[in-house]
Amino acid sequence: MRDMTQIRYVYFDLDDTLLDHTHAERTALRSMVAELPEVFGASFETVMEHYRAINPVVWRKYSLGEYSKEQAKVGRFEQLLTHCNPEALSKAHDLAQMYLDVYALHWKAIDGAIEAFLETAATWPVGILTNGFSEVQRAKLKQFSEIEEASHTVVISEDVGHLKPSRILFDHAANKAGVDPAHILYVGDSHSSDVEGGIGAGWKVAWFSEKESDHPDVWSFTRWNDFTERIQAIRS
Repeated sequence: MRDMTQIRYVYFDLDDTLLDHTHAERTALRSMVAELPEVFGASFETVMEHYRAINPVVWRKYSLGEYSKEQAKVGRFEQLLTHCNPEALSKAHDLAQMYLDVYALHWKAIDGAIEAFLETAATWPVGILTNGFSEVQRAKLKQFSEIEEASHTVVISEDVGHLKPSRILFDHAANKAGVDPAHILYVGDSHSSDVEGGIGAGWKVAWFSEKESDHPDVWSFTRWNDFTERIQAIRS
């Protein structure tokens, strides 16, 4: 990556970067299938496979304004039941709310992530830039209060009306930070949302991934200890 000493602000993604969304999602669905096998009408593995295919498409339609928030919440379960048990379609609304309730029981931080976040906050102003439903993301920040307390800004896609990788959302976040985009580092796990969105907005990106990027403004890391070591080296 080109000169990291020019960083003046660091934004972090929330889901699957600081917090283990994948764990909470998977655990919630497993619990629901175990409790309501007659509603889902399929094994957990089948339900999970369909859900992971459906959910990104639903979020894309929501980001494009093709789905309302309610349609996004309930629509993914309508589609899931269409695949697994069409006779239970009337249960989609109940499942949508149940999922959010059970999902919230399984939030946890990724190992080393919060420590790295706070280490970064000791050097630069930091913020959160995340996709998601506002009330869900704010509940996560309330539960992990150390993240919220250390953050100078919190930008949630629903509040802005645009989802990552929208340039509008990244420009809004840069304006909130009051820093030129070239001096912002974004830390995230998704190539399409975080890497492409950040680079498209003129930011630098630290990609939480086992993959590598050949872009000069992107560097990859697989362990938060590695990220912290690099931050400490820049600071010194």
